[in-house]
This record gives sequence, C-alpha cells and structure tokens, in this order.
Amino acid sequence: MALKLTLKPGEQFVINGAVVTNGDRRAIVIVQNKASILRDRDVMTEAEATSPAKRVYFLCMLSYLDTDAAEGYYPRFVEAMDEFMQAIENPRMRLTCAQVSFAMMGHEYYRALSGCRELIEYEALILGDPDVAERLQKSA
Repeated sequence: MALKLTLKPGEQFVINGAVVTNGDRRAIVIVQNKASILRDRDVMTEAEATSPAKRVYFLCMLSYLDTDAAEGYYPRFVEAMDEFMQAIENPRMRLTCAQVSFAMMGHEYYRALSGCRELIEYEALILGDPDVAERLQKSA
C-alpha cells in the first residue's frame, strides 16, 4: 500500500535518514514501497530530548530512522524507559510503556513512536505544560 504525503511549500520530511525539502509550491509525494518516513514536526533532536518521555521518543525515533543501528540504541532505550516508568504510577501509562517496549523488541519502531507521543503528552500534562492542556481541551 502506497503512502501519500501532501507537503506545504518548504515543508521538510525525513525518508530513510535523508532530509528532503519541498520546493516553493504545494506537492504530493507518493511512496510506493516500505520506507522510514517522518515529517519535520515529528523529528526530535537530542537537545530537545529534555525529559524522560522525550528521551524514550528520541531513542525510538533513532531506531526507526536507522534500523541498521537500532540494536545499538536498544540498551539506552531500556534505561530511558526504566527512568520514565519509575516516575509514573498511572496504570494506563504503564500499559502504554509496556506496549512501546514490546514494539521496540519486535522491531516495530513506528508503532513504538506512536505510543511515545501519548507518553510525552501525559508527562507534559502532569508537569503542567499549558500548551498540552490547551490542546487536550480542544480535542475533548
């Protein structure tokens, strides 16, 4: 099944580790085969991985974008996930942590990233991030 990306002018995305930038017009890109693709807004730098949940996301992202080196990221992922789980008690979030961990063990890196987004939102909500609270209120 093909993946269709609709890109805004100047929008960037990463495909198999290569950064691609759209030109000055809206464009549609269709990817016909399996590839690791992230939009610019889903890419996190190491400097942005400033909390336990963000460190988990960052390591999942590295594994997704560089599957050849993913085994090397796994020990750091385990440490980061352990740190996050020690800080939470919410049963639903602990289940999400387990799902992310199983996805990483099964080399389902994009699935792991999806779970990490939920962990980051939960962490931001607990820490009182006003942007997250506003976004959650709008979606309710």
